[in-house]
Amino acid sequence: RSSYSCCYFVLPCCFFDFHGKYSRRQSKKTQYREYLDFVAQVGLVCGFHVEEDCLRIPSTKRVSFVGKSRSYAAAERALIDQQITRFINSRRACAVATCDTGAGFHQEDHCGALCKEAGSEPPEDETETAGTMWMPGFQPREKVEQIRNCVSLPRDFVDEVVLNVANLLLNAAPQKSCSDKQGGNINTWNRGESLSLREVAEHLNKETLKKLKSEYGGLQTLLKNNHQVFEVLNGRVHIRDWRKEKPPSKTKPEVKRRLSAEAFKTRLCWFFIHHPDGCSLPSEACPYAHGTEELR
Repeated sequence: RSSYSCCYFVLPCCFFDFHGKYSRRQSKKTQYREYLDFVAQVGLVCGFHVEEDCLRIPSTKRVSFVGKSRSYAAAERALIDQQITRFINSRRACAVATCDTGAGFHQEDHCGALCKEAGSEPPEDETETAGTMWMPGFQPREKVEQIRNCVSLPRDFVDEVVLNVANLLLNAAPQKSCSDKQGGNINTWNRGESLSLREVAEHLNKETLKKLKSEYGGLQTLLKNNHQVFEVLNGRVHIRDWRKEKPPSKTKPEVKRRLSAEAFKTRLCWFFIHHPDGCSLPSEACPYAHGTEELR
């Protein structure tokens, strides 16, 4: 309904109708095939020559539909618009009938009859909405989609949460005795303890939690975004130990190995700045800069 010159391509995936989940009506077909037929029917009702194609993609749902041309003249657009309105209203009636468990009639027969009415004259109460561009109550998605994966949060706020959580994990670790620290074979770099996401959340203030809840994934997403400092596994938060990270593969081509060795350090090392024991790696082995003089 956007315009007569509009074309479309659609790759059906999730089973949805205009007003909610798509309800099956033919047990002789698979759910996927039945839904594909429904999507094709929408294109036909809208006055398109509908073409079906199978994409070469690694997916079980790869059947697509293309509408490149109309099956009616531009002068008939008002009639097709009425046909579209009746079809939409018939689908709404089908959705209501599906929810009405006490209707007392066969759902398949009823919905089939309603859909056939899409080609008949519209009832009096529907003629008024025939010129409406979209269905009543339709709310399109905003043109600019709001980013809510914690990347748009203020940098100062993120840094404060990261520092608070890191200190929480570091202080939860039992302190090593002086004799342990003086022993040559004892590793004194504090790796901290692991805590569950719930335990970490309990130590954050209400304002911080409120701000994180407005983001998708909340606290977990923020910590995963800061993978230089944290590792989140099976719902538990750990301080990342870069000594345990897998070294670059020795089977890489010579050119890639040389580029990897000459990689520029564009971010400061969080551990070098904030960790009480500094970074667990020497400067030449750390992928992050130990001081601003290493930034390039």
